[in-house]
Amino acid sequence: MGSFYHQIFVTLVLLLSIFLPCSLSSTTRRFEFNVKWKNVKRLCNTRPILTVNGEYPGPTISVHEGDNVEVKVTNRVDMNTTLHWHGIRQLRTGWADGPAYVTQCPIGTGKSYTYRFTVVNQRGTLWWHAHLSWQRSTVNGAFIIYPRMPYPFSVPIQEEIPITFGEWFNSDVMAIEKDMMLTGVGPNASDAYTINGLPGPLYNCSLKDTFIKTVEHGKTYLLRIINAALNDELFFAVADHTLTVVEIDAVYTKPFTTKAIMIAPGQTTNVLLTANQKPDSTGMFVLAARPYLTSIFPFDNSTTIGFLKYKTTNSKETVELPLPSYTLPSNLPALQDTEFATEFANKLRSLGSPQYPCKVPRKVHKQVITTIGLNLQDCPPNKTCKGFRNQRFLASMNNQSFIRPPISILECHYKNLSMANLFSNFPEKPPVPFNYTGVNPLTENMNAEFGSKLVVVPYGTRLEIVLQDTNFLNPENHPIHVHGHNFFIVGRGFGNFDAEKDPLHYNLVDPPERNTVAVPIGGWAAIRIHADNPGVWFIHCHLEEHTTWGLAMGLVVQEGKNPSQCLIPPPDDLPPC
Repeated sequence: MGSFYHQIFVTLVLLLSIFLPCSLSSTTRRFEFNVKWKNVKRLCNTRPILTVNGEYPGPTISVHEGDNVEVKVTNRVDMNTTLHWHGIRQLRTGWADGPAYVTQCPIGTGKSYTYRFTVVNQRGTLWWHAHLSWQRSTVNGAFIIYPRMPYPFSVPIQEEIPITFGEWFNSDVMAIEKDMMLTGVGPNASDAYTINGLPGPLYNCSLKDTFIKTVEHGKTYLLRIINAALNDELFFAVADHTLTVVEIDAVYTKPFTTKAIMIAPGQTTNVLLTANQKPDSTGMFVLAARPYLTSIFPFDNSTTIGFLKYKTTNSKETVELPLPSYTLPSNLPALQDTEFATEFANKLRSLGSPQYPCKVPRKVHKQVITTIGLNLQDCPPNKTCKGFRNQRFLASMNNQSFIRPPISILECHYKNLSMANLFSNFPEKPPVPFNYTGVNPLTENMNAEFGSKLVVVPYGTRLEIVLQDTNFLNPENHPIHVHGHNFFIVGRGFGNFDAEKDPLHYNLVDPPERNTVAVPIGGWAAIRIHADNPGVWFIHCHLEEHTTWGLAMGLVVQEGKNPSQCLIPPPDDLPPC
């Protein structure tokens, strides 16, 4: 929907909401998703990939704030699957959240499951993706929530442009994950980054697989940017243009201009771009994304590019090949530009207006401090391990490496099964305090313990979680995603968290509100959550390799006293294990 018509729509909706509130609240949007194989050619290589409805990336879901949503997912492939609606709070509807063996058992071959939920007090850009194995590398799409009120910025929007970053693998991603788990080896790097599924002309056989968007001089565009990459934070810039950040993770921000953005896997960022530059004879400006490098592991050291093409009276709507020269934007940060990534994160602030207040918990009932990092695990007897020093690579939180059980944790919790007690007792402080960011990365390490441990809190708890990176193997920027809740990033820094000094510098006025936080390399981040959503919620690193290795935990929010504070009963078509 064009933004001009959208502004008319929201005005009509506002008037209708005064007179017809009941009819507006009952709108239901229904979608049919079929998970199936499709042969796709990229980088001179054709291979079958998982898709939804044969689309890569998958179809965009567009709804309005307050809508009821029903997505019937039918599994037409020879493996299990689930879908997750990333950033949707799922108030009292944890059965629709999607992470396999956490809130549901997978959808089996030939089976269907309908995800039902309501979009409550959320508006902006989110996304959906598969949440089993590494299926989300190709099974993902945008989830757009149009607001009931006009945008909180006055500039007229000519058009909204969705931009989804991804990674293309020439090999089978599920086989890569299987090898990691079998031998403890590190993962293969991807073969290309993509913009809306297109690698761009810097890769082999990809000249025709290039994202190009025509724009008009003097017009302003809203870019809805999603990082759906499996394992890489990314820098993004448009040559000679500035970007104005207005939203992150479907939460409005105080607007600020920037030459580029850093966006971690799982995060979304909305920016305004005004086509106010003077193009050359080609009318083209390069837009580019490349990795923000904080890891010693092999990575995809490449760049995906596309083009903004200024529309002129002499230009054609279609772009003829060959394209112009491919000079990268000078405003694109370098691979290891931690200074820019830090400055960018520090500029993010909640809008904090009367209409969109910042409801950060100023006091907390409970604090959890957890390390996040990698482990070298001793090789089990009679096994062959291919990790460093013939050991296994793993990852953990407070030295607990998460193992998904063969049952649904949410079902165990809801039905009060005896085994539900096995999932509690996540350690709320590091079991062995040490100099977290000062140890030798290779000579000092710990074998992780295995389990499915969760933090359990009463309904309404104001919870603070301090996420502390470690030096084990190497410090790294970790994007930590919390299901079922937004949170406020009240503090962040480098080195070890100081429980006495650092809270004195927390931002309790307008901290950024997100669902995924990029914990600084060799540093920490403190987040505050109002645990007002009953259920079982996954907390994990959104670098897929780290989740595979066990960098995850869970949060159980117990039911409150009132019916509105309780989980709804499970649906009849909930898949069995």
